[in-house]
Amino acid sequence: MQGKNIVLIGGSYGIGASLADMISTAGANLWVLSRSKASAGRHIAFNAVTDRIDQTVLPDIIHGLAYLPGSIQLKPISRLTDEELLHDLNINALCAARCIRDVLPLLKKAEQASIVLFSTVAAQQGMPFHSSVAMAKGAVEGLTRALAAELAPRIRVNAVAPSLTDTPLAAKFLSTADRKMASAKRHPLMRIGTAGDVAHAAFYLLSDASSWITGQVLHVDGGLSAVRL
Repeated sequence: MQGKNIVLIGGSYGIGASLADMISTAGANLWVLSRSKASAGRHIAFNAVTDRIDQTVLPDIIHGLAYLPGSIQLKPISRLTDEELLHDLNINALCAARCIRDVLPLLKKAEQASIVLFSTVAAQQGMPFHSSVAMAKGAVEGLTRALAAELAPRIRVNAVAPSLTDTPLAAKFLSTADRKMASAKRHPLMRIGTAGDVAHAAFYLLSDASSWITGQVLHVDGGLSAVRL
């Protein structure tokens, strides 16, 4: 990844911050578009919901793009409002598509480029109270496969689908030792995922090490989606 130009949409905390540190350490040139300042790379103030990307503040060629903003809203369907459903769909899927569209000309200038999106284990495995996020992330997985077909062979498009991970976004679900233990026991590997666990997968998909992979959803979920004990 040495010398490549990588853009992260979101990257100031959690998985994004961990991924930013990995990319910077690997010697890439990093731009982080986020609401709050990132710990690595060149920061550009940006809100994925309200802002459009200004290509003039980015490099002429982009080799990698990762879209990290998301939401976790767990409620019974009977309590979800139209506004909440639209918010989840917007920040997870529609804004991702718009950001890709905004920088696509710069990605197309690279001989090989990679796009990484983020889904969830709940998009493939039915879980109670996950209807809003599962619907939104299901759209992300559909976008991943459609763009992988549309942009091949020069731009690869993949997604990472984690389970609940110990990050600020999930803090309210892991707020006590009992909650953390209960979550860990749901996973075959008997622990909660870390930001680094997920960031390593995204780093791999952005790097040339995954140059023959596109249209895939990589499950980084402690075995939850595939293993029954």
